[in-house]
Amino acid sequence: MWIISSLTNSLTPTAVALGNFDGIHQGHRQVILPVLNSDSQTRATVVSFCPHPREFFSGQPHALLTPQSEKALQLQMIGVEQLVLLPFNRELAALDPPQFVEEVLVRHLQAKQVSIGQDFRFGHKRSGTATDLSEIAATYGIGVTIVPLLTFKGKRVSTSAIRDSLEQGDLTIANRMLGRSYSLVGEVVEGQQLGRTIGFPTANLRVPPEKFLPRQGVYGVRVFGQALNRDEPVLGVMNIGNRPTVNGTQRTIEVHLLDWQGDLYGQTLTVELEQFIRSEQKFSSLDELKTQIKADCETARAMLVPVL
Repeated sequence: MWIISSLTNSLTPTAVALGNFDGIHQGHRQVILPVLNSDSQTRATVVSFCPHPREFFSGQPHALLTPQSEKALQLQMIGVEQLVLLPFNRELAALDPPQFVEEVLVRHLQAKQVSIGQDFRFGHKRSGTATDLSEIAATYGIGVTIVPLLTFKGKRVSTSAIRDSLEQGDLTIANRMLGRSYSLVGEVVEGQQLGRTIGFPTANLRVPPEKFLPRQGVYGVRVFGQALNRDEPVLGVMNIGNRPTVNGTQRTIEVHLLDWQGDLYGQTLTVELEQFIRSEQKFSSLDELKTQIKADCETARAMLVPVL
């Protein structure tokens, strides 16, 4: 997939899906689908923004469900040919709706078709609506598909709803809205090796600083990575938290792999979150912690292994 941050390098002509697309959830896929099925002469293109507009306007870091590398991978997997990460700066924010259409979609991307969500807003101070985009684009002969909002159990499928579910540890809702399991992708780095001393060695995962982390606690997970030398994922138990039993002060992500041993330092792992097991808690002793970890492993195995 061609990934660019400058419109001067774009592959044209294009069929464009416009949006922030953080998470590439089920609703996002509905918006992207029309450009995947567009004229074979156009490049199936997703146009997103970097940094996230909310981060630009607030001046504060904004945690993402899918940092740039994850977003690119998810889009490539569904067949997108080109990802344009527009630098969200003062110049872009100052464009009014007609200027945005003319400068971005017409002049640089040579768009033949555009797909947007029903709630899409664009232009200076978010003044342009989906209907506005459709009307402006029509003057250039560009067709616009406005995709209705997708709901699940009466709730709109959105990045915010997924974040809320993850903060509550509700993976059933989050993963259904995503259309896949929420995952953490990171490098295994050296930790304090406490788990090894009590019989439960863990891989300490370092994820991008902008990655959104779910509720602190213990999860049943499936782990993928070339270093595992497995065609199938390895089951595991993951803890996200500060390790209060040993007076930890910094949040860590530690994964204990079931039925697997080996050196993973420096390797990249993808950890898919399947079930929330329990909240993080402080134990009175390492023996009590060890007993609980053993129980967590049994719980995870029962949750993750299908009953035949």
